[in-house]
Amino acid sequence: MNTKKSFEVKYSVPFFDLDPMQIVWHGNYLNYFEIARAALLEHYGVDLYSYYERHKLLFPIIRTSTKHIYPLRHRDEIIIKAILVDARVKLVVDFEIRMATDGKVCARGRTEQVTVQAPEMETIFSIPDEIRQALGFSNG
Repeated sequence: MNTKKSFEVKYSVPFFDLDPMQIVWHGNYLNYFEIARAALLEHYGVDLYSYYERHKLLFPIIRTSTKHIYPLRHRDEIIIKAILVDARVKLVVDFEIRMATDGKVCARGRTEQVTVQAPEMETIFSIPDEIRQALGFSNG
């Protein structure tokens, strides 16, 4: 079995991410996940946008989930970790957001992406070989 690939990004919570209660608005957690997911893919040499330009394949997110554990506030220094769970039929990435100071877990989440052929918008039920191999997933 392959070892799960992961990548971490350090981030400081900006003021404009707060809601009227002065904590991070729940929808912004998906933005944090995206920062780490993009960094994970880039780290392993996967550029989904250029893949689209070359092959007309899109990779939309079809499912998200977030568990909010501890609220984030302005200027909190956080570590956003993206962990690649699967890259065979769909890209599945788990996330963990924790405080940089003490490691306290603030949120966990997951996103799932599929391959879609443009312009037909037809779902392809596998991740292309080139991407799968760059992420350490064989055909098996």
